[in-house]
Amino acid sequence: MPLSEHEQRMLEQMERALYAEDPKFATALEGSGLRTYTRRRVYQAVAGFLVGIALLMAGMVAKQVWLSVVGFLVMLGCAVLAVTGWRKAPKPGEQPAGGPHARRQPRQKRSVMDRIEQRWQRRRDEQGGH
Repeated sequence: MPLSEHEQRMLEQMERALYAEDPKFATALEGSGLRTYTRRRVYQAVAGFLVGIALLMAGMVAKQVWLSVVGFLVMLGCAVLAVTGWRKAPKPGEQPAGGPHARRQPRQKRSVMDRIEQRWQRRRDEQGGH
């Protein structure tokens, strides 16, 4: 359920008070941790991909098919992790979704649940007005 205008104003006042009271703590909560986490996840996935290549090559040299298959699966899994982590990472200087002072932007496509909730709210408002 989205916040009302009054609740949004209260939240912004609390954020401003937090920044004024302890700017170092407020900056730490700002979301740079998410960027660091996703960057670390991508680096780990790249390292895992390289391990997968090593396993694949070792399996080929040792003529162990199962080791090559494991190496390929490790490579595939790490590639998926790296790509999904890279897409989710906020760009430098960009606020992550839901960060402080973030304004909700209207989405082009609303989910089914959003539409149902909007219809429910509209019906409730219409019934309350009578």
